[in-house]
Amino acid sequence: MARTEVTFDSAGITIAGHLYVPDAPAHGGYPALVVGHPGTGVKEQTSGTYAQLMADRGFVALAFDAAYQGESGGLPRGLEDPSQRVEDFKAAVSYLTTRAEVDPGRVGLLGICASGGYSLAAAGGDHRVRAVATVSTAEPARQFRLGADGTQDPAVFRSLLAAAARARSAAARGEDPGAMTMFPETAEQAGALGGQHGIEGFEYYCTPRGEHERSAKFLAWESIDRMAFHDAFFAVPLIGPRPILQIIGERAVTAWMAVEAHQRATGPKEIHWIEGASHVDLYDKREYIDPAVDKLTDYFTDHLVGSAA
Repeated sequence: MARTEVTFDSAGITIAGHLYVPDAPAHGGYPALVVGHPGTGVKEQTSGTYAQLMADRGFVALAFDAAYQGESGGLPRGLEDPSQRVEDFKAAVSYLTTRAEVDPGRVGLLGICASGGYSLAAAGGDHRVRAVATVSTAEPARQFRLGADGTQDPAVFRSLLAAAARARSAAARGEDPGAMTMFPETAEQAGALGGQHGIEGFEYYCTPRGEHERSAKFLAWESIDRMAFHDAFFAVPLIGPRPILQIIGERAVTAWMAVEAHQRATGPKEIHWIEGASHVDLYDKREYIDPAVDKLTDYFTDHLVGSAA
């Protein structure tokens, strides 16, 4: 397996990626996957792990940094723009179709966490995508509006919208609008805010367990009002008759979002539960990642390897 640093254009923004190519030769081009990272993540973290493992299984895999984040371009830094994130997936598909190693008729999407929601939206609007799979599905707009477990007091999001509005006004006056800090200072504070799910997120992003210097620790405030009206699941019915696989930890508090997407799907669909795993466990713990990759390999082999261009 070889890894190459690549760039491609997404609506005028330069996107940075890592392209993983299997060692074994392929006749007529490899099946290929676009692999998207969780919110605030970068390609060197869990999306890169999955991309490398899928390349080891015979797929070209492209892990990329979302626009405004990581090594990709775009201002303001730290912006979470749902529409642009969906465009990034489509642009990545376009890029893969230009690669000599890739069979352009056998391209799939693999989205992790926030990219799970975005990959479903992208697949709904892009018929070049033959199959889509997600791991620890999350839909960022729902998570901000309703909380990770779906029970958040509506007043929380109203307060975030108020802060975003103040930031926009400050920017219009030429002042520093500031940014929304994503993580508290300690795991204990993370637990007070988000329970065990909050602690696990803190441990992954803010400790040697999984932290990376380019992983975003903040969001531009205008991310919030951009998420106020976005619904990545709106396009899920358009994916059929193409298939959807969602891999979810049985302890994931976010599982309700995967269930909602599953209920909206009109084509072949499956939720595959990983015993004992939480949402974040599927980011980096090999005892949970390995069975997930086994399932992904079977799924994409069925729907891409046997597909004609």
